Amino acid sequence: MPRNRSIQLSRRHLIKSAAATSATLLLGRPAIAKGKIEGKTEIVIGNIDAYSGPAAVYSSIGRTPGGYFKMINEQGGINGRMIKYITYDDAYSPAKTVEQARKLVEGDEIDVLFAPLGAPTNAAIMKYMNLKKVPHLFIASGATKFGDHKNFPYTMGFQPCYQIEGRAFAQHVLATQPDAKIGIVYQNDDFGRDVLKGFKDGLGAKTSAIVAELSYETADPTIDSQVVRCKSAGANVFMSMTTPKFAAQGIKKIAELGWQPAHYIGNNASSAGSTLKAAGFDVSKGIISSAYLKDPVDAAWDNDPAIRKWRAFLDKYDPAAAKNDIYAVTGYLTSQILVQVLKQCGDDVSSENIIKQAANLRDVESDMLLPGIRINTSPTDYYPLEQLQLTRFSGERYEPMGPVIDGGISKA
Repeated sequence: MPRNRSIQLSRRHLIKSAAATSATLLLGRPAIAKGKIEGKTEIVIGNIDAYSGPAAVYSSIGRTPGGYFKMINEQGGINGRMIKYITYDDAYSPAKTVEQARKLVEGDEIDVLFAPLGAPTNAAIMKYMNLKKVPHLFIASGATKFGDHKNFPYTMGFQPCYQIEGRAFAQHVLATQPDAKIGIVYQNDDFGRDVLKGFKDGLGAKTSAIVAELSYETADPTIDSQVVRCKSAGANVFMSMTTPKFAAQGIKKIAELGWQPAHYIGNNASSAGSTLKAAGFDVSKGIISSAYLKDPVDAAWDNDPAIRKWRAFLDKYDPAAAKNDIYAVTGYLTSQILVQVLKQCGDDVSSENIIKQAANLRDVESDMLLPGIRINTSPTDYYPLEQLQLTRFSGERYEPMGPVIDGGISKA
């Protein structure tokens, strides 16, 4: 059984207004959202991450905010309110995610579900979170469905959409590989299918260049057989639409086969400090991915003030994190943006105002984003990040390839 992990910061949570739990008796209509509570001294933030299971490599996305909010509390909190942070393990299992979401909403009475991990896991709870009108913010996933502001107004993603990345990869293949024969291995869930759709959209009339399109399940032990089948199909381009464990397996298997395709890996699995290091930097040379964050593995950022500040933060508030863990950068960045949202809320920290302010971010900059990348949202644009940059691994570091790309999915 996966263990529950609970990080609780600040004072005990005040009892909330009974209006927050108005029953949904009228044909399943949503419960009344929590209103402004006079004298409220805490903001309760919940999180669900994979501290065990196949996606545990992402655990710092959930752990690092605990340290960040502790730092904020030591600085006086947000508009005079302290933050209480609670994070639970779901082992990347949608059924467990449902259980933990109910625990956070109905037991811990959270004000916000913040940065929960994963496409399939969050897809399993988004209807529930909207029914309860609890802000479901900055999901650690690029699934396009988390920007559906019309049908799910309390749910918002964060990172560049998988479809944006898929289209960018396809356009690069078309520009550099006119005789491409493409082999694809994708995770059989919302994440993998989303990247696949974007990639096919980007190929347009050239989808016939795909010679192998193979899926895998997160419970599978390896993707070795899928890699072999792509090579056997004659592919000279390999698209890895996978999570880190399977991405590393793919790199190793390709090297073992002596195969040398143009190799693309999605940003979510491209970490040099985890995926590529696990596979071996020598056999990872030439891999193409995308980026929107400063990568702490890259020595080019060693003297960057933001990275130095982040490492000092880890020393004090998150000493368990590795100093090259890009997912700890993700947790730090999303925490910065949530604090900005809560500051904008002023004295009104109702559910309605929290989501209103999350949808009112204008050219927000973070020192952890690559130069030129900014965060923007609006009531009709629930995609905070729509920019990325293609990169290639040199054997030691990722190097940028061309300018920042504006995906603009909110306008598509």
